[in-house]
Amino acid sequence: MKKGTKEEYAKYRFQRAEETYNDALLMAEKGSWNSAINRLYYSCFYAVMALLIKNDIETKTHNGTKSQFGIHFIKNGIIDKSYNTLYTRLFDYRQKGDYGDLFDYDEETIKPLIEPVREFLDVIKKHL
Repeated sequence: MKKGTKEEYAKYRFQRAEETYNDALLMAEKGSWNSAINRLYYSCFYAVMALLIKNDIETKTHNGTKSQFGIHFIKNGIIDKSYNTLYTRLFDYRQKGDYGDLFDYDEETIKPLIEPVREFLDVIKKHL
């Protein structure tokens, strides 16, 4: 790996997190709640990936990413456990929204998650 490549890749992943968060806002404005939850989850996923990349922690799956985040940043108190709870909830909601048949989210479920995801991104950014 060339010098600087890891930092550039982490920066790229975090930029994707920000873009995806903005996509979630657009989906929420249109009332596309299943799409909004998908984008909120992926926003957090990309941010966590940036954090893991910066710290030389490799993962191959979404579950692995979630697990490594918990091991390296939650259990030792670097990041508050409430953010792990949010990330896990988004993971579960995204799974249900993407793969659950005859299921749709609503505004009351998704809208209260928008600001906590913004805070999650801000917390991750401080650690980058």
